[in-house]
Amino acid sequence: MPDMSASASLAMTHLVPLAKELDEDKVTPGVLGFIVFAVMALAVWGLMKSMNRHMGRVDFPESEDPGARGGREGAEAAGAEKRG
Repeated sequence: MPDMSASASLAMTHLVPLAKELDEDKVTPGVLGFIVFAVMALAVWGLMKSMNRHMGRVDFPESEDPGARGGREGAEAAGAEKRG
């Protein structure tokens, strides 16, 4: 696997002379900032798509809610469960 710090420093040595050509009083994110932002946006989009796919596959049995039973039966069952 190539050393990422070497390629990053190589990229910076090529970008520094380009920055000198710009106005010293004006700071902009430039093309590199746009590329980083676009890559991060694509990564988040991919993660969200993957998460939605995985959440769609989740299937678990739901327990019966004692309060969902009608009237007095539900209240008695809920009281019995609380007592122990």
